[in-house]
Amino acid sequence: MFMKKALTIAGSDSGGGAGIQADLKTFQELEVFGMSALTAVTAQNTLGVHGVYPMSVEAVVKQIQAIGEDIGADALKTGMLFNAEIIEAVSEQLKIFQWENVVVDPVMIAKGGASLLLNEAISAMKAYLLPLAKVITPNIPEAEVLTGMTIQTVEEKKEVARRLHALGVKNVVIKGGHDENETDAVDLLFDGKEFYTFTSQRINTKNTHGTGCTFSAALTAELAKGTSVYEAVLTAKDFIQAAIEEDLEIGQGHGPTNHWAYRKRRIGKEGTPL
Repeated sequence: MFMKKALTIAGSDSGGGAGIQADLKTFQELEVFGMSALTAVTAQNTLGVHGVYPMSVEAVVKQIQAIGEDIGADALKTGMLFNAEIIEAVSEQLKIFQWENVVVDPVMIAKGGASLLLNEAISAMKAYLLPLAKVITPNIPEAEVLTGMTIQTVEEKKEVARRLHALGVKNVVIKGGHDENETDAVDLLFDGKEFYTFTSQRINTKNTHGTGCTFSAALTAELAKGTSVYEAVLTAKDFIQAAIEEDLEIGQGHGPTNHWAYRKRRIGKEGTPL
């Protein structure tokens, strides 16, 4: 079997619920070989972020080059990039290796409210990284920051998607978890021509740490396999829904999602013993 490979360029979460830890768990569950380039180390648990220690630009570049020059990647995602220098350097490497299946998760704020992206990095992301993205997966607060708009209605959500597409992103997925106007969680996909919605039941739980990382990682894994963006979003939606519904109850604060719930459900449906 020819093994598909996915790369995550992101920060480390010592608590294991988000960041590269969540990405690699998700890649494994969806049967792609996971690799990582670390951008920062965080001291983090379910109660919050207690420290952020960025890697040097050289260290980030060397990690990406080591993968690109030997193993390669069928798809990749970016998560926490922290500052403008790292964003610009990562963008340059993406162009050098001509990677096209690029998913950008514009991580800005941790679940507990700590900033994970410096303000000056936002303009660098829009100028250098977004034009290289096949898919961007912001939640509503991130989409508002990137466009300067406020999202209160479905039409405003669509206009934000259009503006992000105009920055060079091929496909925009605005996640609906933060939309308090919707009784369900409704994600919106815009491919430059058509809008598509993906609806799931909203779960009343505080244990949603790492949902954004996990969703974008699942989408990346599916793109690595050669699926369409629409199908990749559909699988990612199912994956994160299962991960939220089958709660792990870990920690005293915002607990992590269950990364193996989707596989267990799929195996159960196929009639194979769990």
